[in-house]
This record gives sequence, C-alpha cells and structure tokens, in this order.
Amino acid sequence: MHEMSLAESIVSLVESHAEAEGFSRVKAIWLEIGELAGVEVEALTFSLDVVMRESLMEGAQVHIRRQPAQGWCLACSQAVEVRDRVSGCPLCGSHQLQVSGGDALRVAELEVE
Repeated sequence: MHEMSLAESIVSLVESHAEAEGFSRVKAIWLEIGELAGVEVEALTFSLDVVMRESLMEGAQVHIRRQPAQGWCLACSQAVEVRDRVSGCPLCGSHQLQVSGGDALRVAELEVE
C-alpha cells in the first residue's frame, strides 16, 4: 500500500516547513487529490492517522478535496473532464487526450500554531 509512504512524505514535508517557518503544531491540513492521482483516499486517511501520532500533526483534522481530472482533446481542441486514462473524449470520441489536471496529490493549506 503506497498510501503509507505518501502519508509519511506528507508529514515529513510539513515538518520541514515547520522548521523553516517556525510553527510548532498543525491544527488542520487540506489535501487536494486528483481523480487520476492513483490514491485510495480511505487508505491514505488511515495511514495519516498512524503516522501523525507523536508528531507536530498529532490530532490535526485532515480535510480532503477531490479534484476532477481535466484533459485537452487534440482532435476537437476542447478542454474536457476526463473520467479515466483510457476513455475517449466525451465530445468527439477521440482517444487523443492529454491530461492537464487532476492527476496529483498536493498539500493545499495548513492551519498552524
């Protein structure tokens, strides 16, 4: 389950920022997870609960915002919502889609003390 390593990386990233910015506790974190990011949200939430213990994130609220996947159809030159990496363009049916968003996991916001 790669969500555990993602959770560890998130905590490590926040700890690095805490050191640089001088905060000592995280009260809440907002994560943006794209539909094509390949992240199982429930597994990530469970993993974060485990790795946040005994860190400056212990007890922090975790908020998750799902981001729809976006793409650009090279055939009809339109921005479209992408459901997966194999389906065709919902407008013209072409499979010449270039994913342009919704394939990432990012820390969007922190509430700190």
